[in-house]
This record gives sequence, C-alpha cells and structure tokens, in this order.
Amino acid sequence: MFIRNAWYVAATPNEIDDKPLGRMVCGERIVFYRPEPGRVAALEDFCPHRGAPLSLGRVLEGKLVCGYHGLEMGCDGKTIAMPGQRVRGFPPIRSFPVAERHGFVWVWPGDPALASEDKIPHLAWAEDPEWAYGGGLYHVACDYRLMIDNLMDLTHETYVHSTSIGQPEIDETPCKTSTDGDTAVTSRFMSGIQAPPFWRMAMRAHGLADDQPVDRWQICRFAPPSHVMIEVGVALAGHGGYEAPRDKKVYSIVVDFITPESETSMWYFWGMARNFRAGDKALTAQIRDGQGKIFSEDLEMLERQQANLSRWPERKLLMLNIDAGGVHARKVIERMAGAERAETAAA
Repeated sequence: MFIRNAWYVAATPNEIDDKPLGRMVCGERIVFYRPEPGRVAALEDFCPHRGAPLSLGRVLEGKLVCGYHGLEMGCDGKTIAMPGQRVRGFPPIRSFPVAERHGFVWVWPGDPALASEDKIPHLAWAEDPEWAYGGGLYHVACDYRLMIDNLMDLTHETYVHSTSIGQPEIDETPCKTSTDGDTAVTSRFMSGIQAPPFWRMAMRAHGLADDQPVDRWQICRFAPPSHVMIEVGVALAGHGGYEAPRDKKVYSIVVDFITPESETSMWYFWGMARNFRAGDKALTAQIRDGQGKIFSEDLEMLERQQANLSRWPERKLLMLNIDAGGVHARKVIERMAGAERAETAAA
C-alpha cells in the first residue's frame, strides 16, 4: 500500500554519476541518469524495443542508450534513434517528475500533473551553514510501514540499542502522542538521568562534561507519505532541557526518509543533522559511523519481523499506547492511498 502522489527520496546525488541508476520506487522500476551536469532525468527502466532494463545502458551526449541494441532515449521517454533502424514512431515510455534538492534526488511516482516541486518537504537545516549533515542508505527487506512503527515508538531502544542510545529510563518515562491532520508527534522527555554512550560522545565533542546528569528528549514527527524527523538531544540538567541554550546542550535531528520499494522491501535514507561544530568533518564522519551501526541493529529485527508477518498473515497484533504514533501514520497512509485508488477507478 503506497501513496503515489507524493515526493519520495529516490537516491543521493553521488549515486547518479556518469552511469544510469536503476531503482524501484513504489513498485515502479525507474532508471535515473544525468543528461547534463546538475540535471537528473527519470524514465521507466524498460527499453521499448525488447524490454531490456535501460539502467544497464549508458549515457551518451545527453541521451540514454540501451545496452542491448543501442536504442537512444530522450528525457521525455521518446525514442530518438537506433543504428540502422527507424524508431521515431515508437510510443514513448513513461517519464517521472524528478528533482534534486536538499542533498537528495526526489521522484514522484504518481500523476505527473500533480507534481509541484513546492510540495517537496522544506528542510531548513539543509540550507543553514550552522548545521552539518551526514547519512547513509540501507536496503531493508520489510514493509516500509514497519520502519515507521519502529521510529514512532523509540521504546525499543532500551533493548535493540542497549550499548549505544538505549537506557532503562526510556521504558520508565511515558511518551505522549498528538495528531494534527495528517501528521503525528510522539514525544518523551527524561530528566536528571545519565547520558548513554552515544550522547556522552556527542557531549565531549561539544565541550560538555559527559559525567553530569542530563535532561534528554525524543520528539518523533511523522508526515506523509513516509517521512519521520526526530528531534533528539541532551542538555546539562537544570538548564531548561529542550529549551536550554546551545552551549549547554547537544541537539540534533535524526533524518529518516523511508521509500517503499515493494510491499515487503524499502530504501531507508538515514542521517543526522546537528547544529554544533558544523565545520568539523571528522566529527560528522564519527557520528555517521556511530549512527550507521545503531540503525544496522534494527535491520535484523525488522526483516525477521517481516518474515513472521508474511508467514502468519492472519494473526492480529496487539496495539498498546506506545504504538499510537505508528497507528495514526498507518491510518493516514491507508486513507490517502485509498483516496488515490478511488480516483483512479472513477477516471
């Protein structure tokens, strides 16, 4: 179940260089390539001649050339030329709206007529020199909604991430979930605790004593189609917690762009944006490596969870108060995807 009339992160710019990139998004096999520097195009990954994947071809003078028989394609999906053949009468293949913004390549798998670039999420930190970002990409063999569940309920940190960001106080502190239209926010605030290993490292990097009690916060925000942004951090206790001045806290945004590949697989673009020591590239790499290890700990759990759910699809799962954010996100996805299907059927 996918929302199709939406912008999804499909790739990072460095993934699309002088060669085409094949990637499936919302069940659509798409080839991404650069017809010229600074520009990205996206077509069906299907050569109209014999059905070969265009992603196995090459880019020549701005045209996408099929690697099977040399058919040349334009950015609009129309055939241009082929050695020794007349091909301009071929029906075009589908082209997809695509944009490069905020350090990501975005694609719109739905109705092109609705694909305004104004609908791409605004990421203020991506345009602010006082912020730094580092991240990565995982392919995960699970329903993308399981990852949304995972990120909207951070109680699992105590168990899955016990040596990095988990601590008993997460279990012991109730979370609060609020909804506003299509968005959901789950928040948890912990006071007067010891920082876990990952945050002690961040405190040292920011020049803060890592053995002092801290106030810690987690604010998880879901927005359709499948994005979760999480405000996280710690502040020296007694200085206002989340509202503490910058010199008394380490504050970051965990960036989670969750892109469905199929019903049981997804592309997970993860990262962390921070507003301290933004120019320190070594620190960015250190945080990225640490965060990558943390997220890798989720992969086995999610993939085995998916295997269980696929094996026993008739089993009904328990819904607890900690699941409220993920439950709301699922309802939003079901409603929006259902409305799209109804519109398509009525057309």
